[in-house]
Amino acid sequence: MANTGAGRYAPSPSGRLHLGNLRTALVAWLFARSTGRRFLMRIEDVDRGRDAGVAGEQLAELAAIGIDWDGDPVVQTERRTAHDAAIAQLAARGLVYECTCTRREILESPSAPHAAPGAYPGTCRTRTEQERADARAAIAPRLPALRLRSEVTELSFEDVLLGEVTASIDDFVLKRGDGAIAYNLAVVVDDADMGVDQVVRGDDLASSTPRQMLLQRLLGLPTPMYAHVPLVLGPSGARLAKRDGAVTLEDLAEQGVSAESVRDELAASLGLSQTGESLSMAELLERFDPQRLPREAWVWSGATS
Repeated sequence: MANTGAGRYAPSPSGRLHLGNLRTALVAWLFARSTGRRFLMRIEDVDRGRDAGVAGEQLAELAAIGIDWDGDPVVQTERRTAHDAAIAQLAARGLVYECTCTRREILESPSAPHAAPGAYPGTCRTRTEQERADARAAIAPRLPALRLRSEVTELSFEDVLLGEVTASIDDFVLKRGDGAIAYNLAVVVDDADMGVDQVVRGDDLASSTPRQMLLQRLLGLPTPMYAHVPLVLGPSGARLAKRDGAVTLEDLAEQGVSAESVRDELAASLGLSQTGESLSMAELLERFDPQRLPREAWVWSGATS
């Protein structure tokens, strides 16, 4: 049955996709296709240091393991007008204020009782217009960041894979001092505009979801269904990284490991097949059941063959 909504995968073009990225993308594709949703691709390049050339390589890697998508990939930096409009909408309601604090100043500031480590203490929240002008002049030519004036300190949501998740909310950044739009704002606006109602991503992002839900409420946008996939860990038990050796398709290909073999191991790690069994994407889709997905991180031993 066709579904009018959409799922998506949104890689950040900071380097080649590793096995953890590919595994999450595979799960996102299976979630979307199994529910009749479109599957969309978005290049999240709002952060500094992102390489547009890498995005093309990432898309080729996704295609190599059998992932397809609908329409052209959306490039986040090309959506600046929509992001700025959302901030203006919040500012018109008095929900945005300037902040000149550095990261070091925030970390060294006394926090409110029970606040999460590194939570913004509200230093710039109650400044007068003159105090804001003085603070702005003191950091010139650097510009102040823009923060959300949040009246909510905590939100919970029900995750398909993690169950109930609760996280604290502070006055988080909407636009950085260098002019870059913050991830939480951009992802909310982009998902809504793209018709995304199913978000599947790594569970390291679960704690940021309540912030995004707050923005959705304030902007009058729908809240998608969320499923946060447990990460892939390296042999040491730490999050998978290049230090763990051949962790990308490019690295593994140099060792004679095909993209199909990588997909087979990813599928086995998700309980969709037996070790050594090779299935097509259509066959994986037939076997897919979200309730049977593992809830724990997968420790990769480096033994792909």
